[in-house]
Amino acid sequence: MARVYNWQLGREMDYPYEGSRPRKQWAGVFDINKCIACQTCTIACKTTWTSGPGQEHMFWNNVETKPYGFFPLGYDVRILDALGPQAWQGETYSGQTIFEAAPSGERLLGWRPEDEDYAHPNIGEDEIKGRIDRGHAIAIPHEHWMYYLARTCNHCTYPGCLAACPRQSIYKREEDGIVLVDQQRCRGYQECVRGCPYKKVFFNPHTGVSEKCIGCYPRFETGEVSACFAACIGKIRLQGWISPPDQAREDNPIDYLVHVRKLAVPFMPQLGLEPNLYYVPPIHVPDAFLVQMFGPNAPQAVRTYREAREDPVLRGLFCLFGSSDRVLSRFRVDGDVAIGYGDDGDEVIRVPVTEPIIERPATDRLYQIRRVNTP
Repeated sequence: MARVYNWQLGREMDYPYEGSRPRKQWAGVFDINKCIACQTCTIACKTTWTSGPGQEHMFWNNVETKPYGFFPLGYDVRILDALGPQAWQGETYSGQTIFEAAPSGERLLGWRPEDEDYAHPNIGEDEIKGRIDRGHAIAIPHEHWMYYLARTCNHCTYPGCLAACPRQSIYKREEDGIVLVDQQRCRGYQECVRGCPYKKVFFNPHTGVSEKCIGCYPRFETGEVSACFAACIGKIRLQGWISPPDQAREDNPIDYLVHVRKLAVPFMPQLGLEPNLYYVPPIHVPDAFLVQMFGPNAPQAVRTYREAREDPVLRGLFCLFGSSDRVLSRFRVDGDVAIGYGDDGDEVIRVPVTEPIIERPATDRLYQIRRVNTP
Protein backbone atom coordinates (compact mmCIF):
# COMPACT_ATOMS: atom_id res chain seq x y z
CA MET A 1 0.00 0.00 0.00
CA ALA A 2 1.15 3.53 -0.83
CA ARG A 3 0.49 6.55 1.37
CA VAL A 4 -1.57 9.28 -0.29
CA TYR A 5 -3.05 12.52 1.02
CA ASN A 6 -6.83 12.74 1.15
CA TRP A 7 -7.86 16.33 1.94
CA GLN A 8 -11.43 15.28 2.76
CA LEU A 9 -10.04 13.19 5.64
CA GLY A 10 -7.47 15.79 6.66
CA ARG A 11 -4.71 13.16 6.65
CA GLU A 12 -2.75 10.61 4.67
CA MET A 13 -4.22 7.17 4.10
CA ASP A 14 -3.34 3.81 2.55
CA TYR A 15 -4.15 3.25 -1.14
CA PRO A 16 -2.99 0.47 -3.50
CA TYR A 17 -1.38 2.92 -5.95
CA GLU A 18 0.75 6.05 -5.71
CA GLY A 19 -1.27 9.26 -5.67
CA SER A 20 -1.52 11.10 -9.00
CA ARG A 21 -4.04 13.87 -9.48
CA PRO A 22 -5.22 14.67 -13.03
CA ARG A 23 -4.44 18.01 -14.66
CA LYS A 24 -8.09 19.02 -14.16
CA GLN A 25 -10.82 17.28 -12.18
CA TRP A 26 -14.44 16.89 -13.35
CA ALA A 27 -16.77 17.85 -10.50
CA GLY A 28 -20.31 18.89 -9.63
CA VAL A 29 -22.47 20.26 -6.84
CA PHE A 30 -26.05 19.19 -6.05
CA ASP A 31 -28.36 21.38 -3.95
CA ILE A 32 -30.43 18.72 -2.20
CA ASN A 33 -32.87 21.28 -0.85
CA LYS A 34 -34.24 21.92 -4.34
CA CYS A 35 -34.54 18.31 -5.56
CA ILE A 36 -38.14 17.16 -6.12
CA ALA A 37 -37.25 13.60 -7.24
CA CYS A 38 -38.89 14.08 -10.64
CA GLN A 39 -36.34 11.57 -12.03
CA THR A 40 -35.84 13.64 -15.18
CA CYS A 41 -32.09 13.24 -14.69
CA THR A 42 -32.50 9.48 -14.32
CA ILE A 43 -34.49 9.18 -17.54
CA ALA A 44 -32.08 11.46 -19.43
CA CYS A 45 -29.19 9.18 -18.49
CA LYS A 46 -31.15 5.98 -19.05
CA THR A 47 -32.29 6.89 -22.55
CA THR A 48 -28.85 8.19 -23.50
CA TRP A 49 -26.56 5.43 -22.23
CA THR A 50 -28.27 2.33 -20.77
CA SER A 51 -31.17 1.29 -22.99
CA GLY A 52 -29.49 -1.82 -24.47
CA PRO A 53 -29.56 -5.54 -23.64
CA GLY A 54 -28.12 -6.39 -20.24
CA GLN A 55 -28.48 -2.80 -19.07
CA GLU A 56 -32.02 -3.07 -17.73
CA HIS A 57 -30.85 -2.83 -14.09
CA MET A 58 -28.35 -0.04 -14.75
CA PHE A 59 -29.09 3.41 -13.41
CA TRP A 60 -25.88 5.36 -13.76
CA ASN A 61 -27.90 8.28 -12.37
CA ASN A 62 -30.65 7.71 -9.83
CA VAL A 63 -32.53 9.68 -7.19
CA GLU A 64 -33.36 7.91 -3.93
CA THR A 65 -35.28 8.93 -0.83
CA LYS A 66 -33.28 8.98 2.38
CA PRO A 67 -33.26 7.56 5.00
CA TYR A 68 -34.86 4.39 3.60
CA GLY A 69 -34.07 4.48 -0.12
CA PHE A 70 -31.16 2.51 -1.59
CA PHE A 71 -30.11 1.35 -5.04
CA PRO A 72 -28.90 -1.34 -5.02
CA LEU A 73 -30.59 -2.47 -1.84
CA GLY A 74 -28.73 -1.36 1.28
CA TYR A 75 -25.58 -0.27 -0.54
CA ASP A 76 -24.57 2.38 2.01
CA VAL A 77 -25.71 0.87 5.31
CA ARG A 78 -23.94 -2.40 4.49
CA ILE A 79 -20.54 -0.82 3.92
CA LEU A 80 -20.91 1.58 6.85
CA ASP A 81 -21.83 -1.32 9.13
CA ALA A 82 -18.89 -3.41 7.90
CA LEU A 83 -16.50 -0.48 8.34
CA GLY A 84 -17.30 -0.08 12.01
CA PRO A 85 -16.81 3.11 14.07
CA GLN A 86 -16.21 6.23 11.99
CA ALA A 87 -14.85 8.88 14.30
CA TRP A 88 -13.78 12.43 13.50
CA GLN A 89 -11.44 14.62 15.51
CA GLY A 90 -12.56 18.01 14.27
CA GLU A 91 -12.08 17.83 10.49
CA THR A 92 -9.61 14.93 10.69
CA TYR A 93 -10.92 11.40 10.28
CA SER A 94 -9.56 9.07 12.94
CA GLY A 95 -11.36 5.91 11.82
CA GLN A 96 -10.41 3.47 9.08
CA THR A 97 -11.13 3.85 5.37
CA ILE A 98 -12.24 0.91 3.24
CA PHE A 99 -8.61 0.54 2.11
CA GLU A 100 -7.22 0.53 5.65
CA ALA A 101 -9.94 -1.91 6.82
CA ALA A 102 -9.24 -4.37 4.00
CA PRO A 103 -9.23 -8.03 5.07
CA SER A 104 -5.89 -9.82 4.85
CA GLY A 105 -4.90 -10.48 1.25
CA GLU A 106 -7.42 -8.02 -0.21
CA ARG A 107 -7.05 -4.44 -1.41
CA LEU A 108 -10.18 -3.02 0.19
CA LEU A 109 -13.27 -3.76 2.23
CA GLY A 110 -16.16 -4.36 -0.13
CA TRP A 111 -19.19 -6.47 -0.97
CA ARG A 112 -21.00 -7.49 -4.14
CA PRO A 113 -24.79 -7.12 -4.39
CA GLU A 114 -26.97 -10.06 -5.32
CA ASP A 115 -29.08 -9.90 -8.48
CA GLU A 116 -32.25 -9.28 -6.48
CA ASP A 117 -30.66 -6.21 -4.84
CA TYR A 118 -31.11 -4.43 -8.16
CA ALA A 119 -34.78 -5.41 -8.49
CA HIS A 120 -36.26 -2.48 -6.53
CA PRO A 121 -34.93 0.89 -7.75
CA ASN A 122 -37.79 2.73 -6.02
CA ILE A 123 -37.46 1.13 -2.59
CA GLY A 124 -38.22 3.59 0.21
CA GLU A 125 -39.51 6.23 -2.19
CA ASP A 126 -41.20 9.16 -0.38
CA GLU A 127 -41.08 7.29 2.95
CA ILE A 128 -40.44 9.55 5.92
CA LYS A 129 -38.50 8.83 9.08
CA GLY A 130 -40.94 7.76 11.78
CA ARG A 131 -44.73 7.85 11.48
CA ILE A 132 -47.41 10.51 11.58
CA ASP A 133 -50.40 9.74 13.74
CA ARG A 134 -53.71 11.55 14.00
CA GLY A 135 -53.28 14.85 15.80
CA HIS A 136 -49.67 15.43 14.75
CA ALA A 137 -48.81 18.99 13.76
CA ILE A 138 -45.92 20.31 11.71
CA ALA A 139 -43.01 21.57 13.79
CA ILE A 140 -39.60 22.96 12.86
CA PRO A 141 -37.11 21.39 13.07
CA HIS A 142 -39.03 18.50 11.60
CA GLU A 143 -39.58 15.49 13.82
CA HIS A 144 -40.40 13.48 10.72
CA TRP A 145 -38.20 13.99 7.70
CA MET A 146 -36.89 12.65 4.42
CA TYR A 147 -34.88 14.08 1.55
CA TYR A 148 -34.02 13.21 -2.02
CA LEU A 149 -30.47 12.21 -2.87
CA ALA A 150 -29.46 12.43 -6.53
CA ARG A 151 -26.51 10.14 -7.26
CA THR A 152 -24.17 9.33 -10.08
CA CYS A 153 -20.56 8.14 -10.27
CA ASN A 154 -18.34 10.40 -8.16
CA HIS A 155 -15.28 9.97 -10.42
CA CYS A 156 -13.28 9.70 -7.24
CA THR A 157 -9.70 10.80 -6.80
CA TYR A 158 -8.93 7.40 -5.25
CA PRO A 159 -11.53 5.12 -6.89
CA GLY A 160 -12.44 1.90 -5.15
CA CYS A 161 -13.32 0.30 -8.49
CA LEU A 162 -9.89 1.11 -9.91
CA ALA A 163 -8.13 -0.20 -6.80
CA ALA A 164 -10.08 -3.47 -6.88
CA CYS A 165 -9.67 -4.37 -10.56
CA PRO A 166 -7.09 -7.17 -11.02
CA ARG A 167 -6.89 -6.48 -14.77
CA GLN A 168 -6.18 -2.75 -14.52
CA SER A 169 -9.17 -2.30 -16.80
CA ILE A 170 -10.30 0.86 -15.00
CA TYR A 171 -8.40 4.08 -15.42
CA LYS A 172 -8.70 7.76 -14.56
CA ARG A 173 -8.28 10.20 -17.45
CA GLU A 174 -5.43 12.67 -17.03
CA GLU A 175 -7.20 15.49 -18.87
CA ASP A 176 -10.39 15.60 -16.78
CA GLY A 177 -10.28 12.98 -14.01
CA ILE A 178 -13.21 10.98 -15.42
CA VAL A 179 -13.03 7.28 -14.44
CA LEU A 180 -13.67 4.81 -17.27
CA VAL A 181 -13.70 1.04 -17.92
CA ASP A 182 -11.56 -0.34 -20.75
CA GLN A 183 -14.01 -2.99 -21.93
CA GLN A 184 -11.37 -4.61 -24.13
CA ARG A 185 -9.34 -5.48 -21.04
CA CYS A 186 -12.28 -6.30 -18.75
CA ARG A 187 -12.94 -10.00 -18.17
CA GLY A 188 -16.07 -9.60 -16.06
CA TYR A 189 -14.61 -10.59 -12.68
CA GLN A 190 -16.89 -7.98 -11.03
CA GLU A 191 -14.24 -6.97 -8.52
CA CYS A 192 -15.01 -3.36 -9.45
CA VAL A 193 -18.67 -3.90 -8.54
CA ARG A 194 -17.57 -5.27 -5.18
CA GLY A 195 -15.02 -2.51 -4.65
CA CYS A 196 -17.16 0.56 -5.34
CA PRO A 197 -18.92 1.44 -2.04
CA TYR A 198 -21.36 3.69 -3.92
CA LYS A 199 -22.25 0.75 -6.21
CA LYS A 200 -22.00 2.82 -9.38
CA VAL A 201 -20.25 0.12 -11.42
CA PHE A 202 -22.54 -2.44 -13.04
CA PHE A 203 -21.99 -5.85 -14.62
CA ASN A 204 -23.61 -6.47 -17.99
CA PRO A 205 -24.58 -10.16 -18.19
CA HIS A 206 -25.24 -9.82 -21.93
CA THR A 207 -21.74 -8.64 -22.84
CA GLY A 208 -19.90 -10.14 -19.87
CA VAL A 209 -18.09 -6.91 -18.95
CA SER A 210 -18.55 -4.07 -16.49
CA GLU A 211 -20.00 -0.67 -17.36
CA LYS A 212 -20.34 2.63 -15.50
CA CYS A 213 -21.07 6.33 -15.84
CA ILE A 214 -18.65 7.93 -18.29
CA GLY A 215 -19.28 11.49 -17.11
CA CYS A 216 -20.78 12.17 -20.55
CA TYR A 217 -17.22 12.88 -21.69
CA PRO A 218 -18.24 13.35 -25.36
CA ARG A 219 -20.35 16.30 -24.17
CA PHE A 220 -17.82 17.48 -21.60
CA GLU A 221 -15.03 17.62 -24.19
CA THR A 222 -17.05 20.20 -26.14
CA GLY A 223 -17.81 22.30 -23.06
CA GLU A 224 -21.31 20.91 -22.44
CA VAL A 225 -22.50 19.64 -19.07
CA SER A 226 -23.45 15.98 -18.64
CA ALA A 227 -26.93 14.88 -19.77
CA CYS A 228 -28.26 14.49 -16.21
CA PHE A 229 -27.07 18.00 -15.34
CA ALA A 230 -28.61 19.51 -18.48
CA ALA A 231 -31.98 17.76 -17.95
CA CYS A 232 -32.48 18.80 -14.31
CA ILE A 233 -35.68 20.87 -14.18
CA GLY A 234 -35.22 21.74 -10.51
CA LYS A 235 -31.92 23.49 -11.28
CA ILE A 236 -30.21 21.74 -8.41
CA ARG A 237 -26.97 20.99 -10.31
CA LEU A 238 -23.81 22.90 -11.15
CA GLN A 239 -20.97 21.25 -13.06
CA GLY A 240 -17.39 22.35 -13.53
CA TRP A 241 -13.88 21.74 -12.23
CA ILE A 242 -12.52 21.40 -8.71
CA SER A 243 -9.01 22.25 -7.56
CA PRO A 244 -7.03 20.84 -4.62
CA PRO A 245 -7.66 22.99 -1.52
CA ASP A 246 -4.29 24.75 -1.73
CA GLN A 247 -5.01 25.78 -5.34
CA ALA A 248 -8.64 26.86 -4.89
CA ARG A 249 -9.79 29.95 -6.80
CA GLU A 250 -12.57 32.18 -5.51
CA ASP A 251 -13.82 32.81 -9.06
CA ASN A 252 -14.22 29.06 -9.69
CA PRO A 253 -17.85 28.24 -8.74
CA ILE A 254 -17.08 24.69 -7.51
CA ASP A 255 -14.01 25.81 -5.56
CA TYR A 256 -15.99 28.64 -4.02
CA LEU A 257 -18.77 26.36 -2.77
CA VAL A 258 -16.50 23.50 -1.63
CA HIS A 259 -13.27 25.08 -0.45
CA VAL A 260 -13.94 28.76 0.20
CA ARG A 261 -17.38 28.69 1.83
CA LYS A 262 -17.46 24.95 2.66
CA LEU A 263 -21.11 24.94 1.73
CA ALA A 264 -20.95 21.81 -0.46
CA VAL A 265 -19.73 18.60 1.19
CA PRO A 266 -18.79 15.12 -0.13
CA PHE A 267 -20.89 11.96 0.18
CA MET A 268 -19.51 9.59 2.83
CA PRO A 269 -15.97 10.99 2.83
CA GLN A 270 -14.96 8.57 5.61
CA LEU A 271 -14.79 5.75 3.05
CA GLY A 272 -11.57 7.32 1.74
CA LEU A 273 -12.26 7.69 -2.00
CA GLU A 274 -12.25 11.51 -2.10
CA PRO A 275 -15.40 11.67 -4.28
CA ASN A 276 -15.76 14.64 -6.63
CA LEU A 277 -19.51 15.20 -6.42
CA TYR A 278 -20.58 17.47 -3.58
CA TYR A 279 -23.90 18.17 -1.88
CA VAL A 280 -25.49 21.18 -0.24
CA PRO A 281 -26.99 19.20 2.66
CA PRO A 282 -30.71 19.34 3.53
CA ILE A 283 -31.57 21.91 6.16
CA HIS A 284 -34.23 19.90 8.02
CA VAL A 285 -32.33 16.70 8.84
CA PRO A 286 -30.74 15.86 12.26
CA ASP A 287 -27.05 16.68 12.52
CA ALA A 288 -26.07 13.12 13.46
CA PHE A 289 -27.46 11.76 10.20
CA LEU A 290 -25.86 14.56 8.18
CA VAL A 291 -22.43 13.94 9.71
CA GLN A 292 -22.63 10.23 8.87
CA MET A 293 -23.67 10.95 5.29
CA PHE A 294 -21.61 14.06 4.51
CA GLY A 295 -18.88 14.43 7.13
CA PRO A 296 -18.28 16.81 10.05
CA ASN A 297 -18.71 20.04 8.06
CA ALA A 298 -22.35 19.29 7.16
CA PRO A 299 -24.02 21.09 10.12
CA GLN A 300 -22.02 24.27 9.45
CA ALA A 301 -22.87 23.99 5.74
CA VAL A 302 -26.56 24.00 6.70
CA ARG A 303 -26.11 27.15 8.75
CA THR A 304 -24.26 28.85 5.87
CA TYR A 305 -27.01 27.86 3.45
CA ARG A 306 -29.70 29.31 5.72
CA GLU A 307 -27.88 32.67 5.58
CA ALA A 308 -27.17 32.58 1.83
CA ARG A 309 -30.00 34.98 1.01
CA GLU A 310 -28.10 37.69 2.89
CA ASP A 311 -24.87 37.01 1.00
CA PRO A 312 -24.84 38.66 -2.46
CA VAL A 313 -22.14 36.35 -3.86
CA LEU A 314 -23.79 33.11 -2.71
CA ARG A 315 -27.21 34.35 -3.76
CA GLY A 316 -25.89 35.12 -7.22
CA LEU A 317 -23.98 31.85 -7.52
CA PHE A 318 -27.07 29.79 -6.68
CA CYS A 319 -28.88 31.61 -9.49
CA LEU A 320 -26.34 30.11 -11.92
CA PHE A 321 -27.33 26.54 -10.98
CA GLY A 322 -28.97 24.97 -14.03
CA SER A 323 -28.85 28.25 -15.94
CA SER A 324 -26.86 26.95 -18.91
CA ASP A 325 -25.93 23.71 -20.64
CA ARG A 326 -22.33 24.92 -20.80
CA VAL A 327 -19.66 24.10 -18.21
CA LEU A 328 -18.96 27.12 -16.00
CA SER A 329 -15.29 27.53 -15.07
CA ARG A 330 -15.51 31.03 -13.62
CA PHE A 331 -18.18 33.33 -12.24
CA ARG A 332 -18.72 36.77 -10.78
CA VAL A 333 -21.62 38.66 -9.29
CA ASP A 334 -22.01 42.23 -10.47
CA GLY A 335 -24.70 43.98 -8.49
CA ASP A 336 -27.98 42.26 -9.31
CA VAL A 337 -26.51 40.11 -12.10
CA ALA A 338 -24.65 36.78 -11.89
CA ILE A 339 -22.32 35.98 -14.80
CA GLY A 340 -20.82 32.61 -15.75
CA TYR A 341 -17.78 32.05 -17.96
CA GLY A 342 -16.53 29.02 -19.90
CA ASP A 343 -13.05 27.49 -20.10
CA ASP A 344 -12.00 29.98 -22.76
CA GLY A 345 -12.98 32.97 -20.61
CA ASP A 346 -15.93 33.93 -22.78
CA GLU A 347 -19.20 34.85 -21.12
CA VAL A 348 -21.60 31.90 -21.18
CA ILE A 349 -24.61 33.09 -19.22
CA ARG A 350 -25.91 36.19 -17.46
CA VAL A 351 -28.88 35.89 -15.11
CA PRO A 352 -30.68 38.33 -12.80
CA VAL A 353 -30.27 37.66 -9.11
CA THR A 354 -33.68 39.15 -8.33
CA GLU A 355 -36.59 38.58 -10.68
CA PRO A 356 -39.10 41.42 -11.11
CA ILE A 357 -42.42 40.92 -9.34
CA ILE A 358 -45.59 41.99 -11.10
CA GLU A 359 -48.74 41.98 -9.02
CA ARG A 360 -51.91 41.57 -11.06
CA PRO A 361 -54.92 43.50 -9.67
CA ALA A 362 -57.75 41.32 -8.49
CA THR A 363 -60.26 43.33 -10.53
CA ASP A 364 -60.18 43.74 -14.31
CA ARG A 365 -61.18 47.39 -14.71
CA LEU A 366 -61.87 47.06 -18.44
CA TYR A 367 -64.43 44.30 -18.05
CA GLN A 368 -65.41 45.13 -14.47
CA ILE A 369 -64.99 41.58 -13.25
CA ARG A 370 -62.92 39.97 -10.56
CA ARG A 371 -60.22 37.55 -11.73
CA VAL A 372 -60.08 34.04 -10.34
CA ASN A 373 -57.39 31.36 -10.54
CA THR A 374 -59.59 28.67 -12.09
CA PRO A 375 -59.93 28.32 -15.90
